[in-house]
Amino acid sequence: MEAAAALNESGAAAPRLPAGGGGGGGGNASLELSSRPPAPAALNPWDVMLCVSGTAIACENALVVAIICYSPALRTPMFVLVGSLATADLLAGLGLILNFVFQYVIRSETVSLLTVGFLVASFAASVSSLLAITVDRYLSLYNALTYYSERTVLCIHTMLAGAWGVSLCLGLLPVLGWNCLHDRAACSVVRPLTKSNVTLLSASFFLIFLIMLHLYIEICKIVCRHAHQIALQQHFLTASHYVATKKGVSTLTIILGTFGASWLPFAIYCVVGDPDYPSVYTYATLLPATYNSMINPIIYAYRNQEIQKSMWVLFCGCFQAKVSFRSRSPSDV
Repeated sequence: MEAAAALNESGAAAPRLPAGGGGGGGGNASLELSSRPPAPAALNPWDVMLCVSGTAIACENALVVAIICYSPALRTPMFVLVGSLATADLLAGLGLILNFVFQYVIRSETVSLLTVGFLVASFAASVSSLLAITVDRYLSLYNALTYYSERTVLCIHTMLAGAWGVSLCLGLLPVLGWNCLHDRAACSVVRPLTKSNVTLLSASFFLIFLIMLHLYIEICKIVCRHAHQIALQQHFLTASHYVATKKGVSTLTIILGTFGASWLPFAIYCVVGDPDYPSVYTYATLLPATYNSMINPIIYAYRNQEIQKSMWVLFCGCFQAKVSFRSRSPSDV
């Protein structure tokens, strides 16, 4: 859920400049959702970049969701997880677009809170889905013989239900009153989120990141152990399975690296930053965080052969007769 915090910030992404003499931190004002109806605010280039980022995120992930829904062959548990991630990122992209529109067109306190809650929930669901995918990869290797069972399907659905349920609760917190609209001293670098709210989201993110890192290390150990067994018994198991597993670990490395590089700066700044700091610091750490949702479909969709084939089917029906699918392990995604 730090992802959620970042989002939320995105939703709150417009530095509030004092209208005439009253108030607030001038150029040092932290990001804040527009909630008062005064004169139209000057267009902020950072807000434009966030909107452009949201548009790219929405388009990329909408295509992934459409492909998974369109192709019956992609209804396996691992693609359900990928679909959950794409759906969360799609909603996050739409949230960034709506935040821009409402910030400059409909300046309402209620709308601001709803937008921020929507962004928090979407990014939280995105981060939670990444964790669920990591757990699924680990289980597919640790319990390879029993992975393809009804129990696995139930486990995955339970993980997704829990992830989306927690994400929804985190998104509702600002709407239900955990905000600083009436107590500016409690504001964080992401208005209208309070410092305690942002701390909770950041702590949740750090916890998820550590769990993913631990599971990644365990996956590496399993792969090395399998490779050693193959070296001793070359014909006992097919080498192709382990080649695919190593490819999956490589993909996981990319995922974990991009995830950390995207979100860690923003998560750290949310904890150590002060609302009196220039808002450019918040924008500069938030914008890269949104890129994680832009990179996810490239890692999961466009590198996957089944989804590539489904794209041909979706855009060129004449190719459908030639397409054949084979079941893959989550390590191949």
